[in-house]
Amino acid sequence: MHVCFSRLGVKNGGCAVYHKTNRETMVEIGDSVRGKDIYIIQTGTKDVNNNIMELLIMAYACKTSSAKSIVGVIPYLPYSKQCKMRKRGCIVSKLLAKMMCKSGLSHVITMDLHQKEIQGFFDCPVDNLRASPFLLQYIQECIPDYRNAVIVARNPGSAKKATSYAERLRLGIAVIHGEQKEAESDMVDGRYSPPTLPRSRTMDVGVGVPAHPAKEKPPINVVGDVGGRIAIMVDDMVDDVQSFVAAAEVLKERGAYKIYVLATHGLLSSDAPRLIIDSPIDEVRYDRP
Repeated sequence: MHVCFSRLGVKNGGCAVYHKTNRETMVEIGDSVRGKDIYIIQTGTKDVNNNIMELLIMAYACKTSSAKSIVGVIPYLPYSKQCKMRKRGCIVSKLLAKMMCKSGLSHVITMDLHQKEIQGFFDCPVDNLRASPFLLQYIQECIPDYRNAVIVARNPGSAKKATSYAERLRLGIAVIHGEQKEAESDMVDGRYSPPTLPRSRTMDVGVGVPAHPAKEKPPINVVGDVGGRIAIMVDDMVDDVQSFVAAAEVLKERGAYKIYVLATHGLLSSDAPRLIIDSPIDEVRYDRP
C-alpha cells in the first residue's frame, strides 16, 4: 500500500484495527474524515471473515463520521466463487454485496471478478478492472518462444477468456473437455421435482413426470493440438489446484513440453504449493490479491 501512497502523493490516514479478548473487531479512525473522499484498501485471503468485518466496520465508522464518499478497493472480492445457487445454500456473494453497501461503501473497485454478473449484486457503482494487459505483457516478454504456444482453457466455461488471450496474441487455442469432479448442477442433493408426497395423498392421472437422467461427464480430453508446444492456462484465480494439476498431466500426455499457469489472484489454499511442485506445471504466475 505504501507504493500507492507514494505514487499518488497522499498520506496514509491514521487508523487502528485490533481484536478484543472476545475476538470482536475494533476500529479507531485517527484523523478527521468529515467531508473527505475515503479510500479503504482491503484484501480478502488470509483470514477472510475477519477481513470482511474490518472492512465493514471501518466503512461504517467513516460513514457515521460524515465522510463525503467511501470507496472500497478490494482486489480480490471474498466469496466471489459462491455466486450461484447450490443445493440448499444461498448466493453468498449477493449477501456480501448488500452488507458492503449498507455499511457505507459508495463505490467498489475490484479486479477480475469470478463472474461479471456479481457487479449487479451491488447497489453502488462497481469497477471491475482487468489484469489481462499485464498478463499479456508477461507472456510476450518473459516466455521464450511464446509464438509456439497455445492458450488452453481449463474447462469449456473458461473458453471465452482463453479465446480473448489467443486473439490478442495471435495464437491457437485448446479446450480441456471433461472434468474429474461432478458438475455442480448434477450433484445429488436430496431434492426432487415435483416434491414427494405420502402415497395415500397421490393418485396417478395421465402421464407422470419423466425422469431426469443425470449428465455423465466424459473422460478428460483435450480439444486442440498441443503436441510440441508451450501450453498456457489462463484463469481468474488459482485456489484449489487439483483441476490445474489434472489438466497439466493430460497436456503433458498430449505432447506439451512446457506448461504455464497464469492467473489474476493466487489464493493457493491448503497444500496447493506442494501439489504444484509435484505436478508437470513448470511455472505459475499470479498477482497477489
